[in-house]
Amino acid sequence: MLFSDCDRKGVRVADEDVTIRLTGDEALVLSHWVERLQMTDLRRTVDDPAVWAPIHRIAGTLDSALPELFASDYGDRLAAARERLRPED
Repeated sequence: MLFSDCDRKGVRVADEDVTIRLTGDEALVLSHWVERLQMTDLRRTVDDPAVWAPIHRIAGTLDSALPELFASDYGDRLAAARERLRPED
């Protein structure tokens, strides 16, 4: 966060964008998880409706950034990404 992103009291300005950087593997695995989350009854899983809009926005951003989601070997790619991200025992 930059000082210019804050008001005089050091409080973050609400309208400023936040950038999150993920690896391709992280984005693919997160996208799949968010998609599964969206298919549930969000009211039962996420008790604060204020969180729903950011969840949908993240999902949309990931969908548009990941052409792998539409690849014929998506399942294999997802499995490989999960394997690479899992901590070693």
